[in-house]
Amino acid sequence: MGESTEQFAADAAGGQAAAQAGSVPGEGRTGHRPDGATRAAQSTGAAVRSRIRDQRRSPARPRLWFELALIGVSYWLYSLVRNAVPEQDVIAQRHATWIWDLEQRLGVAVEHGINHAVDSVGWLIVGMNYYYATLHFIVTIGVLVWLYRSHPGRYAAARTVLFVTTGLALIGFYFYPLAPPRLMTGGGFIDTVKVHDTWGSMASGAAASVSNQYAAMPSMHIGWSLWCGLTIFFLARAAWVRALGLLYPALTLLVIVSTANHFWMDAVGGALCLALGFTAARLLYHVWVYQLPRTKGAPTDDLTVPEQWTLTKVSH
Repeated sequence: MGESTEQFAADAAGGQAAAQAGSVPGEGRTGHRPDGATRAAQSTGAAVRSRIRDQRRSPARPRLWFELALIGVSYWLYSLVRNAVPEQDVIAQRHATWIWDLEQRLGVAVEHGINHAVDSVGWLIVGMNYYYATLHFIVTIGVLVWLYRSHPGRYAAARTVLFVTTGLALIGFYFYPLAPPRLMTGGGFIDTVKVHDTWGSMASGAAASVSNQYAAMPSMHIGWSLWCGLTIFFLARAAWVRALGLLYPALTLLVIVSTANHFWMDAVGGALCLALGFTAARLLYHVWVYQLPRTKGAPTDDLTVPEQWTLTKVSH
C-alpha cells in the first residue's frame, strides 16, 4: 500500500512536470507548439531585427548610390513641401508683428539696427547676400561628403540628425507661416537683395513666384549651419578647422539678421529642431552621434565609431 501511494505521488509529480514542460512552446510532447508558419515568421522577424541592428551599428561605409538617391529624393520632397505651403499673407504678417513686439518687450529687438548698419557698407552686405544664397548648400553638402569619406561609421547617424531636423522644419513652415523682417509691413527693414540688385534669396526677384516667401520659422540656415559646425568641431583633427566649425553658425546668424531674412528668434527655432534631431538619432542608435569612444590603448583619432558600436557581446 505504501509503495502504491509513493508510486502514485511520483507519477502525479512526473505528469505535472511533463505538463509544465509541454506548456513551453517547442518543448515537451504536450502543450501548444507553434506551427511551421509561425516559427518561420518568428525567424524572419528576428533576422530582420538583427539586420537592422547590425546596419545601424556597422562602421562600414553606406552604399553611395543609396545615399545619393536618398539625398536627392529628400531635397526634392523638401522643396516640394516647402513651396507648396499656402502663402497666408495676413497670418504671416500677424506672426511677424507678434515676434517683433515680443522682442521689443524683452529688449532684444536688435535686427533693425544691425540691418541698417551693415547695409551702409556696400561690399559687406553684397558679400552677405551671396553668402546667404550659396554657402547654405555648399558647406552642408561638403560636410556630408567629408563625413562619408572620413567617418563612415558616424555618417548614417549624423545624416539622420540632419533629415529629422529638416522634417521638423517643414512642419513649422506649414503650421507657422512667418513673414521675414524684410517683407514685414511697417517694419522699416531693408531688403538688401532688392536694394543692391544681387541674388541672395529665393523670395526676392523672379524666384519669388515659385518660392514660399513665408517659410522663415524655423531658420534652416541656422539648423544646417549648426549641424555642420558641430560635426566639424567634434570630428576634425586640426584645431583651426574645429574653430572654423564653431565660427560658421555664428557668422550665419549675423548674415541672416543683417540681410533681414530672419528674426533671431527664427534661429532659436532652428536650433531647437536640431536638438530634437540629435535626440531622435540618440533614441535610434542608442548613443550620441559625436560621443567620444573610450577604448583603452586605441588611437582615438583613428576611430570612426563610438566604442558601443564596435563591442561584441560575449555569451556566458
